[in-house]
Amino acid sequence: MSLRNKSHKDTLKTNHVIFTFIRFLKTIMCATKLRQQSVEEVTPLSQLDRIDRAILKQLQQDASISNVALAAKVKLSAPACLRRVERLKEMGMIRATVALLDPKAVGAGMLVVIGVVLDRSTPDTFAAFEKAAQKVSGCMECHTVTGEFDYFMLVRTRDSESFNRLHAEQLLYLPGVRQIRSFMVLKEILSTTKFPL
Repeated sequence: MSLRNKSHKDTLKTNHVIFTFIRFLKTIMCATKLRQQSVEEVTPLSQLDRIDRAILKQLQQDASISNVALAAKVKLSAPACLRRVERLKEMGMIRATVALLDPKAVGAGMLVVIGVVLDRSTPDTFAAFEKAAQKVSGCMECHTVTGEFDYFMLVRTRDSESFNRLHAEQLLYLPGVRQIRSFMVLKEILSTTKFPL
């Protein structure tokens, strides 16, 4: 085989490898793009249009509004509005419809943020604490957190005296707790149940 023919064959092989590699890269890029699009598409928020968002904003302000009044505010017919609300419930966008009570009016005007550190980081310790925390009187929220504490609890009570009783009778007996630090809220700057849409 002449040197010229060999060089030509080597060039063809190299071109074929480059072409195959480029095709491979294009396939990967296309698959990645499709995967990103499918992830974006399944996000519930991305499925909402302007009217859905308007309905949710109105319901966050006043969930007791009648369907007729809600339909008028979002410029829909009453049956169409009702269908949309039902669809939003089925999607899981509306978890519940509740009445928000005034904390002071029901004798729970004091808010206390409680940081909890457990003595061991084991699944059993976490499970035991979480089960017990749900039974603490006035506990409104309990969250696992990063950083210095394992949990933050938000507890509502009448006043400092009632919190001291709660601390002595319930908080000190929570299982697996090494340390509890309480932060009494002096002033609530913002407390809302409305999500930005």
